[in-house]
Amino acid sequence: MDNLPILSMITYAPLLGALVLFFTPRVDAATSRQVAIGAGVLAFILSLAMLVSFDVNESGMQFTEHIEWLPDVGVNYDFGVDGISAVLVVLTTLLALVGIIASTSITHRRREYYISLLLLETGMIGVFFALDLFLFYIFWELMLVPMALLIGVWGSANRVYAAVKFFLYTLFGSLLMLVGIVAIYWENINLGNAPTLNILDLAAVQYSDTLQFWVFLAFFIAFAIKVPMWPFHTWLPDAHVEAPTIGSVLLAGVLLKMGGYGLIRFNLSLTPDAAEDLAPYIMVLSLIGIIYGALVALVQPDMKKLVAYSSVSHMGFVTLGIFALNMQGLYGAMIVMLSHGFVTGGLFLCVGVVYERAHTRLISAFGGIVSRMPVYSVLFGVLMLASLGLPGLSGFVGEFLALVGAFNSYRWAGVIGMFVVILAAWYMMWMFQRVVFERAPGEPPDPHDNALPAVSGASADVHDHDDEWPVDEHGVPQWPDLNRIELATILPLVLLTIVVGVWPEPFMELMRTTLETILIPFGSQGV
Repeated sequence: MDNLPILSMITYAPLLGALVLFFTPRVDAATSRQVAIGAGVLAFILSLAMLVSFDVNESGMQFTEHIEWLPDVGVNYDFGVDGISAVLVVLTTLLALVGIIASTSITHRRREYYISLLLLETGMIGVFFALDLFLFYIFWELMLVPMALLIGVWGSANRVYAAVKFFLYTLFGSLLMLVGIVAIYWENINLGNAPTLNILDLAAVQYSDTLQFWVFLAFFIAFAIKVPMWPFHTWLPDAHVEAPTIGSVLLAGVLLKMGGYGLIRFNLSLTPDAAEDLAPYIMVLSLIGIIYGALVALVQPDMKKLVAYSSVSHMGFVTLGIFALNMQGLYGAMIVMLSHGFVTGGLFLCVGVVYERAHTRLISAFGGIVSRMPVYSVLFGVLMLASLGLPGLSGFVGEFLALVGAFNSYRWAGVIGMFVVILAAWYMMWMFQRVVFERAPGEPPDPHDNALPAVSGASADVHDHDDEWPVDEHGVPQWPDLNRIELATILPLVLLTIVVGVWPEPFMELMRTTLETILIPFGSQGV
């Protein structure tokens, strides 16, 4: 496999599918779906082949690809993968494939929808493989456009507002990152080195404290917007709520991870002194985000918005672990990112399942689902327990390690973080109780459900579409349980949540040498 450009093959497999669809304008919806699934399956299989061949004992980049592009200015086509990017790429190809398969509710402009989805996958994979800052920036911007289209064209009532807000926030961060790239590029030349934008070469140079501070801030704000950290998070709830279900899955499962990946790859590697100096302040922002996201989630009447704000809270553990600047913290941050992809992606799929049946996401519109949809209730329950951090599931492993890392570096941060974990149990169990159990079997629905106010694009009238399903003697719709496609997309995420929770060692071993290398500049804190 060393002789094959495996990384480029993984990256451009979705692009190949998008090009096939683009140049066949008369293709029907069924064929468009088949082409998209084929491209998604190919990318996923190739990523698994890359993972199987990956040497966990090698600390450097593997399967590297180098093509001279603009050698006079130091810009080259450089691809490579290490322990952290390998994990995130497989997560990306898995969730993209799940998203393509689950896109059965899209009824208009389906060819364009699948083109956008495949272009988005290409951009996301390229971000994790690119070792040249110029190439990284191209993939970072490539990902922006199709995601905005998915929200703005196939989203809910306020989709245009949410798409523009997402676009502007991300573009602002991108421009700041571009300033940081230019600054570190010229500083490297001023120090007498050859022009280069290779991340590994730039990380080997010692920069002044002043430059590190400003470059750190430029990269940090760009990635903090993507994570998103408080107070840069305000675009996320609107984007999640208005996006189609699969847009929310990829937004939570992959796009947010780009922020965490960027903080590790760039902020820790390029500007380690600034990272160490500013770490206590970022820990404070992380704790505020954890608490704020959980408290706001507690008062949400919309299921999708509740899960969206839970992402703000959970991703706070990622930044908490990263800036603990020790192995436990980085292990925790990476496991939280991996787990969050499975768990929150699965939760958004679960919200989409009931929305397709009830045409509303209002929590008060549901109740007693367990009697009508027992399989759904079980899978939804496992994902809910993983989200709140039940031991034995993936959510616990990551957050526990992140908190241990924070406690070892900044005891006050670890103590506060330990106490606020209970908030996740509060809002997740509150939602699950009301949706799945609260209304007893055979109990008539709440008559006030028919007059619920509209919330962020959700249907105000719970029973507008009840004639699609048979009803019992009380007029309660008898929604069917999960169909084969819904089960095939949710069940793998549930199983992975259990596997990572019970046996996290293989995933940690995959990242071990990479994380040890990243922590070398931090001396004893990396032990």
